[in-house]
Amino acid sequence: MNKACPVVLRTRATQFEILVFRHPLAGIQLVKGTIEPSESYLSASERELKEEAGITLKAEYPLLEWQRRLDEPVWSICMMAAGDHLPDHWDHYCKDDGGHVFQYFWHPLSLPPGSEWHPVFIDALTVIRKTLVGMQHR
Repeated sequence: MNKACPVVLRTRATQFEILVFRHPLAGIQLVKGTIEPSESYLSASERELKEEAGITLKAEYPLLEWQRRLDEPVWSICMMAAGDHLPDHWDHYCKDDGGHVFQYFWHPLSLPPGSEWHPVFIDALTVIRKTLVGMQHR
């Protein structure tokens, strides 16, 4: 099943930061979840952000569709409304996979992901960064 990946950005000290979280078992990740048969990827992005991060933001526009490998799901990655009102970090209990506390924080978009990052999300962050940089140069 295809995935929705909501991207939340904010600007701090003239640099963009992207919302990420630390999964207690699987490293640092972006919010991502399955698009249900009855919903659009924009609605799925809003729902996943609420379920996984505990926040409600409006999906603004599609950023890109991405598939890491041909045998893996397509990710519909979309930009969410600005997150400037959000705190610097917070914990959120998510019921997925038996329940976990996710630790949310902001990662500077200009910095490469570190060794704590889950490999699929390193690839996703790379393509998101390239897309956003490309948009700035238009």
